[in-house]
Amino acid sequence: MTSLAQQQCEPCSGDALPMTRSECESQLKTLPEWRIVDHDGIMKLSRSFTFGDFANALAFTQRVGELAEQAGHHPVITTEYGKTTVTWWSHAIDGLHQNDFILAARTDEVAE
Repeated sequence: MTSLAQQQCEPCSGDALPMTRSECESQLKTLPEWRIVDHDGIMKLSRSFTFGDFANALAFTQRVGELAEQAGHHPVITTEYGKTTVTWWSHAIDGLHQNDFILAARTDEVAE
């Protein structure tokens, strides 16, 4: 079985349906550090990563940014002293898509 991080992202057009809460919660089992947050009625996938200082948080932010550019899919990234929070969702469908879970898994890999 291919790990989630190794799966290919699929193009997500505006006519795709966002995943249901049940589907999201099922996928979340493979990403135990992530949580589903609801912001203005839109489900998003979020995780905070902690670091010993700002420089390491910033370096991680850069790695996630490079990952996002490669995938053509961009999260909200908040960087502060010793902490970076990454939030994925699919803007085109105002919700979560399988791609968001794949990129969350890849984010975990760049954190290692």
